[in-house]
Amino acid sequence: MPTSRAAQRADRDGQVDEVGHVAAHGALVDGEAFGQLGDRAGAARLQDLQQGRHRAVGRVTPHDTGRVLPGIRPSVGAVNLVSIRLITDDVRRLAAFYEQVTGVAAAWSTPDFAEIGTPAGTVAIGHTRTVALFGAGSARPADNRTAIIEFLVVDVDAEYARLQETVAEFVNEPTTMPWGNRSLLFRDPDGNLVNFFTPVTPAAVAEFGRSEDAAAGAHVE
Repeated sequence: MPTSRAAQRADRDGQVDEVGHVAAHGALVDGEAFGQLGDRAGAARLQDLQQGRHRAVGRVTPHDTGRVLPGIRPSVGAVNLVSIRLITDDVRRLAAFYEQVTGVAAAWSTPDFAEIGTPAGTVAIGHTRTVALFGAGSARPADNRTAIIEFLVVDVDAEYARLQETVAEFVNEPTTMPWGNRSLLFRDPDGNLVNFFTPVTPAAVAEFGRSEDAAAGAHVE
């Protein structure tokens, strides 16, 4: 049976001796899980929205901005951001949190490693025990005050209402930013900052390739 990308990565990084097998081509958004957290029509719209963005992000040929970067040698091949890895003392707690806020079932390779996969990228969650494999002390759990993990959502105001019993610390209420996104910031159980946002201005909608149906779900105040 083929293994998932999560299992292959865990095996590659040498985090475990034995990798569990999971379906390689399962749905990225678990329909039953999302059905308990939100409407399935919303899940379908979100998948369409995320996949549209994924196509833009995943192009092999980079967009030519006209900028010249002196002294920087080009990479050997295409460079593609595929995941952000969070280090934690409690993988199960953090994975359960991201399952609740995203409606996506975690893919577990080992008790020390799980992934929350979306069409555009993955939140990987690794236990503190795995840090030594990269370099002792190279990462510390619950110590991030710089990075913001951002998720594109269909209706950020609806998400704010849904997350009231899941999120312990909201940084703000849904707020329309000067650049055209309506954003909701909150913290995960380890204190990592998370941003749920919905493009609401014409320029922001155009940038993120949202469909007219998805755009109709956004609220502007």
